[in-house]
Amino acid sequence: MATEITIDTGTNELLCVIRDRVAIITLNRPDVRNAMSDELTPALRNMIKACGENPDVGALLLTGAGTAFCAGGNVKGMGAHRDPKRLAMSYDEKVADLQERQRLLTGALVSVRKPTIAALPGPAVGAGLALAMACDIRIAAESAFVSTGYLRVALSGDYGIAWLLTRLVGTSRARELMFTADKVEARRAEAIGLVNRVVPDAELQQAAFALAKSMAEGPTLALRYMKDNLDEALLFDFTTARDHEAERLVRLTTTADHKEAVQAFIDKRKAVFKGN
Repeated sequence: MATEITIDTGTNELLCVIRDRVAIITLNRPDVRNAMSDELTPALRNMIKACGENPDVGALLLTGAGTAFCAGGNVKGMGAHRDPKRLAMSYDEKVADLQERQRLLTGALVSVRKPTIAALPGPAVGAGLALAMACDIRIAAESAFVSTGYLRVALSGDYGIAWLLTRLVGTSRARELMFTADKVEARRAEAIGLVNRVVPDAELQQAAFALAKSMAEGPTLALRYMKDNLDEALLFDFTTARDHEAERLVRLTTTADHKEAVQAFIDKRKAVFKGN
């Protein structure tokens, strides 16, 4: 039976357990659809960093408690209940503050060199959608939906949503979704490439964990280099990306995991990887 280790996140608004080398990070504010808060968000930043660096973690699985993934920012906090400390900041200080918060959240998530999966039991809106898109793979429950949301509060977007959205669905579709803030049901989100898979609501957590577990059991260095290759495919020309792929593959031919994979193939058994 799998051993489950509970991680102290510092707040009940964020839960984290490690099971079978999968860090399951759960946004836990179901009464407000897991909207971000001054407690949840810093804890989430810390968990992304800690789990990303933990050698006992092979994959990260982000999800939300109840019937939502994340409703994004705290809209009430944008009005009369704004944080007095932020209100007192100068324009430049506010910009620098948001840039730093973005860097440590979606920026850190994109930088994790392990597979990351978002399991959407329900809506992912605004910054919540950006958080889901910063993961490598998204699995949605049939009743889930996504929306950019910013238009409805007369804002332009943050946490890298435009960049992430454009790379997932293309510039024309990204503009449509940003300019309309339309609700995109799970099946349409799958059809346009916004989510990878849609499963029945009752099967979501099991399906997402099974996928994360299969990746966590994989060859750590090979997965890390795959992420590097895939990231560079968006940045470099074909020749440069191809040459970097060659360098990484040759490095991997010297690893114990590669030798184990070859021997397991010969022996007709499942390979057991140790990350070296």
